[in-house]
Amino acid sequence: MAAPQAPVAIPAHDFATRPYEPLVGDTIDVLIESALELLAESGVAFEVGSAAVHYLRAGGCEISADGVVRMDRALVRSALASTAKRVRLWNRPGDRYIEIDCHHTWFMPGMTCIKVYDLETGEPRNSTAADLAAITRLSDALPNIDGVCIACKNVERADIHGEIEEFSIMAANTTKPLEYLCEHPASLEVVIEMAAAIRGGAAQLREKPYFLQLVTPMPLNYHAAHSDQIIAAALAGVPVSVGTLPIGGASTPITTAGCMVNSLATDFAAMVLAQLVVPGAFCIGSSDVCFMEPATGGIGNVAQTALADMVMCQVRRRLGLPSFTGAVGYSSARRFNQDAVAEISFGLMQAFYSRPATLDYLGSLDQGLTFSMHALVLGDDIAGLLRTLWEGVQIDADTLALSLAKEVGPRGNYLAHRHTVSHCREKLWPSRYFGARLPLSSDDRPDQDLVERIDADMRAMLANHVPQPLEPTVARALADIRERFFASYKD
Repeated sequence: MAAPQAPVAIPAHDFATRPYEPLVGDTIDVLIESALELLAESGVAFEVGSAAVHYLRAGGCEISADGVVRMDRALVRSALASTAKRVRLWNRPGDRYIEIDCHHTWFMPGMTCIKVYDLETGEPRNSTAADLAAITRLSDALPNIDGVCIACKNVERADIHGEIEEFSIMAANTTKPLEYLCEHPASLEVVIEMAAAIRGGAAQLREKPYFLQLVTPMPLNYHAAHSDQIIAAALAGVPVSVGTLPIGGASTPITTAGCMVNSLATDFAAMVLAQLVVPGAFCIGSSDVCFMEPATGGIGNVAQTALADMVMCQVRRRLGLPSFTGAVGYSSARRFNQDAVAEISFGLMQAFYSRPATLDYLGSLDQGLTFSMHALVLGDDIAGLLRTLWEGVQIDADTLALSLAKEVGPRGNYLAHRHTVSHCREKLWPSRYFGARLPLSSDDRPDQDLVERIDADMRAMLANHVPQPLEPTVARALADIRERFFASYKD
C-alpha cells in the first residue's frame, strides 16, 4: 500500500488569497453572543426520553418536562473550545485523504434528490438505485469532485433498506471519501459496521474515517432520530456535520441576522451534545441559511441567501470551525439550461470569497428536487477555475521580470523570449469546456454550444470510466452485514 499523503495538487486556499469578510468590528461577537443568549434563556428542544437528554442532564443542563434544554453559556463555550477543528477524511483504500478545515474547499455532488433528468428523454423522473450508481461513477471520474454524497434517492425504496443500500452503492462505485445521511439511527449503526469492514476494523475506522455523517435536525429541535446519530457517530469516531435548513420568515425570523442566530444556536446545541459524549469529537455545526420569497412563499431571495452564507462562513472562521454549505453550487432552474448555467456560475464564484470547507450540492437543480449530471460536470469544471484562482499571484524577481523589461525596452516584444516560453502555461484554467477549448470560428471542430459539449463529454465518461472495484472479500462482508441486519430487523 502506498504511503499516506495529502493530495498535493489541491492547494490550500487562504494562504495565497484572503476570504471576503462582510462583517466588520464586533458584529461577529454580537451574533455569537445572541446565539448563546437564545440557548441559555429560550433553549432548544430534545425528544423526551432520548439518550441525548441523559447526556445533557449529566452535563448540568436545565431540562423542562417537555424536553426543552437550556444550556449555560460557559458549557457552550467549553464545547466550542474542545470541538475538533479539523479532520482527515480518507478514501476507500486508505492511502489518500482530504483535510476538512478552514483552509481547503472540497467539492461534492448531492444531495438526496428524488428525481433525475432522464438521459434519453431529458425529462425529470423518479430516481433509482441505478441512477445513484451512475452519478457516483461519474463523480469518481471527475477530477475536481473530491468526495461523494447521496446524490439521489431510490424512490421506490425510501426506507431503512434503501438507506443502507445507498452506502453500498457509493462504496462500490467510487474510491473517493463519502458523506452519508439517513433518517434511521439503525441505518447509521449498520453503515458504521460496513465502513469498519472496509477499513479492516473499528479501530482502523476511527484512525482513518471513511465517511462523514450528515445530520439534519429542524431549527432548535432535535428528534431522537437525529440526536441518536450524533451520539453513535461520536462513539465510533465518525466525523459529523450537523445542519438545519431554516427558512427565514417561516421556521426562523425573516431577517438575515435573526435567521443566522437561530441557525448558530441549533449548531451549538449539537456540538454541546457531542462534546458531552466524547470530548474532542469532530462534530461541527453547518446550518445553511435560507429565506422565504415573499412573492411566492417558496425558498428564494438569492441576494439575501448569498450574503448570509458568506457571513456564516466568516463567523465559523472566527470560531476556527470549517463551514459546510449548501447555499452555492446548485440552481433552482427547472432543467439544465441558460438559467442553470448562470446561477451555478454565480454561486460557485461566490465560494471563491466565502471559502467553505465543502460544497455539497453540485448537480442539484429544481429547488433541490432533481439531479442533473450535466450540472455536476459543469460544477466540476468551474471548481477547477476556483482552484486556479486560489493559487494566488507569486511576486519575486523572476515573475516581476524587471531585468527582462529593461532588456527588451519600450518598443520590444516578448513573444520569442525564453521567459515567455517558461511561464506561458502558468495560471491556466485547465477547463474542459471553456478558454482555449472554446469552439472558435477558425477551429475545425463541430460548432457546439456549451450544453452539447458537456453532454458529449459526460456520456463518454459514463461509457468509459470504470471505478476500482471492491475487493471480493470486502464486498461479501458488506453483503453479510446487510443480510444479518435485515434478518433480525422488524419494522
